[in-house]
Amino acid sequence: MLLIMLKLIHMTDKRTYADRREELIKAVAKRRRKIKTLAIEYKGGKCQVCGYSKYPGALDLHHITNKKFGIGDKGYTRSWKTVKTELDKCVLVCANCHREVEGGITQLPSES
Repeated sequence: MLLIMLKLIHMTDKRTYADRREELIKAVAKRRRKIKTLAIEYKGGKCQVCGYSKYPGALDLHHITNKKFGIGDKGYTRSWKTVKTELDKCVLVCANCHREVEGGITQLPSES
């Protein structure tokens, strides 16, 4: 009986990605949400063009210089220090203003 219990304990130590897939996916998604919340706070919490701040999901980070990576790129989890360095190259804008900036309709404020 003891031998069977020891084998069971040993088997549970051999977890694989497949065994933990859902748990890991949830953990990474939670980490990304936390990073985005920290990024929004770090960049002032509102659109730098129009002042929008109602819903964090509608706020984007627009790179203004030397994009090394996209803050929200799928498949990557980076340290806050690395993200913060990249955030220093960005301006926080709402989705509407971001599309207008990309389309050349709206200019970023000069203090950005």
